[in-house]
Amino acid sequence: MTADPGLDFLYLDEPDMIAAGVTDMAACVDTMADVLALFARGDYRMAGHDGLSHGAMLSFPEHPVFPGMPADGPDRRFMAMPAYLGGDYRTTGCKWYGSNVENRRRGLPRSILMYTLNDTDTGAPLAIMSANLLSAYRTGAVPGVGARYLAREGARTIGVVGPGPINRASFEAFMAVRPAIDAVKVYGIVDADVAAFIAWVREHSPSVTTVEAVDTMEAAVRGSDIVSIAVPSPSGSQHYPFIVDDWVQPGALVFCPSHLALDEALVRRARHVVDARRIYEVWVDEVPAPAFETVGLWGVNLVERVRDGRMPAERFEDLGEIIPGIARGREHEDEVFVFGTGGLPVQDVAWATKVYRNALERGIGTRLRLWDAPALS
Repeated sequence: MTADPGLDFLYLDEPDMIAAGVTDMAACVDTMADVLALFARGDYRMAGHDGLSHGAMLSFPEHPVFPGMPADGPDRRFMAMPAYLGGDYRTTGCKWYGSNVENRRRGLPRSILMYTLNDTDTGAPLAIMSANLLSAYRTGAVPGVGARYLAREGARTIGVVGPGPINRASFEAFMAVRPAIDAVKVYGIVDADVAAFIAWVREHSPSVTTVEAVDTMEAAVRGSDIVSIAVPSPSGSQHYPFIVDDWVQPGALVFCPSHLALDEALVRRARHVVDARRIYEVWVDEVPAPAFETVGLWGVNLVERVRDGRMPAERFEDLGEIIPGIARGREHEDEVFVFGTGGLPVQDVAWATKVYRNALERGIGTRLRLWDAPALS
């Protein structure tokens, strides 16, 4: 007997993804905690000969000479991010997206993402799915994991710097793990964005009793138990949001998924934790020095500090080691944490797998036929 050579796969559009639970932030936070612990153990593969590459990017020249080739522009690129994750997942997949900031003028998101999930053994497609929400929620869930393990139990006030999609997703995750939060301060340079964020919080989180706009980044940081800073900025540390030690109260968690710079007093006072230490080491190896001037993620700064002797290696901590208890978590109420994230392709494959399995259980999605028998075999 030979196996049936016919293949089909599940197609999940965005409404299907929502019905299958892609916006279930509490479940996504649990999944991301699994991912970070598996990554720290090494039960994964990503692109590159060492299995640690973020992916492959296609960009365009500043002045193209061929007709029809686009010119470079803000956030203009294509990106493929393949990964395998072990544990209870054991699936392989790839996020593929195109990005162009000019999309907003067309009423489209800056990036348009799709995800292909594959059987790891045969390579056959299991699902092709809309991935904008998939990517947004896995990105937002990681700070929730950080807040679960690093924020104070009684955290009540969030300071938001940058009222964009990343901080919306992060806010959902913070609320999922720290339900005592009842006050939010929001700082942004576009009044309409601040107003929209405040309206969204009031609609989606009625337990939050105080939501207010503030005039400076300092005002958002001062008195906040959790500070979330997600502000796009050009390369070069002189452009990065800069946080002063005096602004940060004892016991605070400062979360930074994008560019960030800290004054040296705060660097000395805080504990520094990242989602996955190894990826920042690879970034520094791949980018011309000083890498932090090009890739302004806090984990990149930490790698360079350790390598040039400005910081002992033991002060650069990995959340994936804290989750299973290999490393210590919060030890007292006044500890200040700076938590940096950079995103990992294994996070996408994990959440895609969970949503796909939900869709199968709930009968969601459209079956599409690849072939009855392959024309080439």
